[in-house]
Amino acid sequence: MQKTAKPTLVVLAAGMGSRYGGLKQIDSFSPQGDTLIDFSIYDALQAGFGKFVFIIRKSFEREFKEIFDRKLEGRAEVVYVYQEIENVPEKYFNLERVKPWGTGHALLMAKDVIDGNFAIINADDFYGKEAFHVMAEALRGTDRESYNFYTMSYLLKNTISDHGFVSRGECQVDENGYLTDIVERTHIEKRNGELMRKDDDGNFLPIDENTVVSMNFFGFTPKCFGYGEALFLKFLEENHENLKAEFYIPLIVNEMLKENMAIVKVLQSDAKWFGVTYREDKEIVQKAIDALKKKNRYPTDLWQIPKNQLNNE
Repeated sequence: MQKTAKPTLVVLAAGMGSRYGGLKQIDSFSPQGDTLIDFSIYDALQAGFGKFVFIIRKSFEREFKEIFDRKLEGRAEVVYVYQEIENVPEKYFNLERVKPWGTGHALLMAKDVIDGNFAIINADDFYGKEAFHVMAEALRGTDRESYNFYTMSYLLKNTISDHGFVSRGECQVDENGYLTDIVERTHIEKRNGELMRKDDDGNFLPIDENTVVSMNFFGFTPKCFGYGEALFLKFLEENHENLKAEFYIPLIVNEMLKENMAIVKVLQSDAKWFGVTYREDKEIVQKAIDALKKKNRYPTDLWQIPKNQLNNE
């Protein structure tokens, strides 16, 4: 069995923040200037992650490096890869397209810089310390040549914004705690006090508040890349003229499940999730971070901790 002692953390940070109105990935949520990524990095270092891969756009490369190179210097390896609209075979490139091709496409951009087990997260979500420890332990005990994957689970009712719709991966889980199906729901919102989702035809349907959802916190071995690349080419062949089509990570996972190629363990933790989709979410997140620091869950200044005290196996 080929195991990975220190897994890698991949951060999905190439989004344009259209609903937020700016680069929420590097926005500050505390008087100390903390981004949400800072907390994920801090928690991941303590959990034993040893390498960080940021998937970004070239247009904000300088801002990212100015923020995170200094913080991670001497603590972990840092790599930047780029998700651009043109990162597709030439015959599928569409000049009219504005947005990147989605989280699944972003995942594939990291293929050449990952050689072991890894987790992937959103840049604009706070997942909690316990979640990173649970994921790191799972990845360290997994054969890197296997198709044994993981997803961190949350209840839908705990992941909703009061200010508009969100996207979530709706999960079906069997009695043994394994994923049997996952579908990206791109529009879930509160309507008249009830949680509703849009179907492909734009109709609103009720969705249970206790639905298990994924927040793009997955754990993979490198075996996900080969299948993902082949599936993306098929997706492009069918969708390259659709300017709004996006290739999502749950699509890769679900297709592998359908073909019995992968098994996906649904992980749980006691961590509290919060995140930002809309500008109005910011105040809620600021208050949550302030409360965590007052409870000494995090130091006032995350990066004043000596480097040799932050990195754990």
